[in-house]
Amino acid sequence: MSSRRRFLRHAGGGLALAAGASTAVPSDALLGQGSVAAASSASLPASIRALKSMKDLAKPISTEERRARIEEAHRLMAENRIDSLMLMSGTSLVYFANIRWWGGERLFALILPAKGQPFFVCPAFERVRAEEQIAQSPFAGIADVRIWEEDGSPYSRIAEGLRERGLAGGRLGMEETVHYVFSEGVSKAGPALNIVSGTPVTAGCRMRKSRHEIELMRLAARVTITAYEAAWRALEPGMTQQQLQRLIEAAYSQLGFPGGVSVNVGRYSALPHGSVEPQTIHEGEVVMIDDGCLVEGYTSDITRTFVLGKPTDKMRQVFDIVRRAQKAALDATRPGVEAQAVDAAARKVITDAGFGPGYKFFTHRVGHGMGMDGHEWPYLVRGNTLKLEPNMMFSDEPGIYIRGEFGVRLEDDMHVTENAAELFTGQSASLEEPFAGC
Repeated sequence: MSSRRRFLRHAGGGLALAAGASTAVPSDALLGQGSVAAASSASLPASIRALKSMKDLAKPISTEERRARIEEAHRLMAENRIDSLMLMSGTSLVYFANIRWWGGERLFALILPAKGQPFFVCPAFERVRAEEQIAQSPFAGIADVRIWEEDGSPYSRIAEGLRERGLAGGRLGMEETVHYVFSEGVSKAGPALNIVSGTPVTAGCRMRKSRHEIELMRLAARVTITAYEAAWRALEPGMTQQQLQRLIEAAYSQLGFPGGVSVNVGRYSALPHGSVEPQTIHEGEVVMIDDGCLVEGYTSDITRTFVLGKPTDKMRQVFDIVRRAQKAALDATRPGVEAQAVDAAARKVITDAGFGPGYKFFTHRVGHGMGMDGHEWPYLVRGNTLKLEPNMMFSDEPGIYIRGEFGVRLEDDMHVTENAAELFTGQSASLEEPFAGC
């Protein structure tokens, strides 16, 4: 079973069908046992076969946009008294530099000073590959690439570059995902350095989205809800969770983007991130689907909960409470409001309906920031006093989980506007018609 975290780490690398691929899923893989394999689109269910690629609607982030991000990073570095920023493999390196580098024990880093020329530190045998990517970055033609051999020290190269820029005793902001072994190595090579958190810069840039980023995330949400609905229309009692996953993956392939999904059925829907147990879909049972896709590196994260056939009165009641809680969170979201107030608004609806106190049935925060990572700053959770700003992006995902019975979660992607907030997809209408109005 694919999980949200696994999908977001590996999307585009084999979890789902490749974006723009002409492959499809054969009917024996979708409706029987087997794995995703090449076949003609004629073998797909009609609702999925009818989907058209949306790939042409997605425009990549430009070099000029990345230069603007670097200028904002410079501003935030000055504001937070950070003299230089160290980035290694991961999302922030892609965000600023358009460089995709896998992690490992060998150090590859970008050092971005608040003033002056940045530099790279790279394994010697990787130099050509690094320069190929740097040529597609904002640093094309001006890159200072410092190499280290297998028996050498990358940390001395970092210390050397900082010393040449007059920053040997400065404050070096360390991006939060850099492993301790690398941070420790830098501190030993540059004992006068003051290593501090780089999060005020990286989060400060990334948690406020540009118009283009918002457009990409809006498209990602549209792609996901379209894929979900097409698969739902092809769903039949007796299918396994894996078969529903394959339907959704096939829909994403038709739409032109990599995507994945977590499927949980019946009592397993009461576990917010699911179970490893194999599950089969039956009439009258709750089905919960969750995750999203990637559009030019930007994520969606949508959950729909539904029932094939007739739900019980209790299921309907819980769905209605969760729907009202989601709307309460949306109504509470606007610039200037503390992040914790959004969680409190949704939690009050659920608690007042008898599913409290605290985290007893609504077991998680109401939402998380979104962007290039499916979960990123800031978080809509009790205790977070950060005030919301226009163009922040969040999930809005209250839930009620009744162990041993079922769970209901509704999740849509929420954009903070100039004076309110909007959901990119309409709220789910009911357990029987989860996509009406979406």
